[in-house]
Amino acid sequence: MGFRSAVSARRIIVGISGASGVVLGVRLLELLRELGLETHLVATRAAILTIGHELGRSYESVKALASVVHGTHDVGAAIASGSFKTEGMIVAPCSMRTLAAIATGVTDTLLTRAADVVLKERRRLVLLPRETPLHLGHLRNMVAVTEMGAIVMPPVPAFYAGSDSVEAMIDQILGRALDLFGLDCPRVVRWQGKRA
Repeated sequence: MGFRSAVSARRIIVGISGASGVVLGVRLLELLRELGLETHLVATRAAILTIGHELGRSYESVKALASVVHGTHDVGAAIASGSFKTEGMIVAPCSMRTLAAIATGVTDTLLTRAADVVLKERRRLVLLPRETPLHLGHLRNMVAVTEMGAIVMPPVPAFYAGSDSVEAMIDQILGRALDLFGLDCPRVVRWQGKRA
């Protein structure tokens, strides 16, 4: 008799906070759907407002991209428990408020609780912070979450990829974030070395 896989489907939690750049989280859901992963979406109230403002689309249309959607105050959600197996979590974009809450263990929303669970279970947590310039408090919070096991990945364009559109730049950034989970996104332009 063989053992069954601990996770029947590969699951990733996608957190969208209210920072500018919500297109990152929305596009991430699309890419994960293309890769066939089960996605668990949790968005903050500010994120829902920003989706309407920046993208001109409804939150309902974004929810349709996810396998499962959790309310930001649903403390009984599956992703609030470490016994619910996932590959980890990506917060894209990650506001400075969300970063500070994760860095200090404040779990006042489901998004920050899910991130806290991912850290305590030693799973992969990738944060795409959206702020510039940064003050010392931001930097200290980035150090704190890094020391706790998270990966801080500012969504910086890879100019070497020769992207000819903002959409291609976004795909490159998100593809590199998915690399951190061992997921190969075919949209990533990989550096092959420079020939003389």
